[in-house]
Amino acid sequence: MTAHTTYETQGPLATFTFNRPEARNAMTWEMYRALVDACERFDGDADLRVLILRGAGGKAFVAGTDIAQFESFREPDDGLKYEKRIDEVLDRLDRVTKPTIAYVQGVAAGGGCAIALTCDLRVATPESTFGIPIARTLGNCLSGATYSRLVDLAGPGTVKDLLFTGRFVGAAEAHSLGLVTRVTPAEDIERGVRELALEIASNAPLTLRATKEMIRRLAAKRRLAVGEDRDLVEMCYASADFREGVASFLAKRKPRWTGT
Repeated sequence: MTAHTTYETQGPLATFTFNRPEARNAMTWEMYRALVDACERFDGDADLRVLILRGAGGKAFVAGTDIAQFESFREPDDGLKYEKRIDEVLDRLDRVTKPTIAYVQGVAAGGGCAIALTCDLRVATPESTFGIPIARTLGNCLSGATYSRLVDLAGPGTVKDLLFTGRFVGAAEAHSLGLVTRVTPAEDIERGVRELALEIASNAPLTLRATKEMIRRLAAKRRLAVGEDRDLVEMCYASADFREGVASFLAKRKPRWTGT
């Protein structure tokens, strides 16, 4: 589909691949647009039943948004626009009418972790890790919708633990926390994901669609109204700490936080 993504179909399955292994599949705006396009294409094909998302190279699912794209952020509105854009991508993935599976090898970090957690199911290798380390790296925050998805999956206490510390969790712990559906050895994961996808694809399509949409609607009723997260997003993205976080990340040094 683009220089850094591919979209393939085989029988009832479609596979979208983040294909930027030299950067651990860190997301560019073009890759985000391609993911939305893939969701549209998949939903528009009645012969397809399951969408699989994976990262190329075996070392990462997606290592988050490419941090270089934050260097131009100067105004409070920049963070609001960015989170709105991410919300639109994740919402489109969430609204795919048929089941989605994140096939995770390696790290799923930041925006990549959010993409994986927006999929209906997650299958990971034992070596995979999940985390949103923004408290240690950039000093920004997530949108209300993304926090809500995390709380729906893992509960408020676990989300606070993960976000306050910025730590990564391995696949076994992620499975125990409800973040991962299945853990499969690396040598078996491709076969395991395909078998799971084919098993799902063989079941009644309307039952799958109704189940997915019913759960999505229930979750949506617990989310903030549009704009209710504005003050917190502005506070983080307009801060000196965020500019320091971006600069230190790109310079590969530890950030010096001031709380301003």
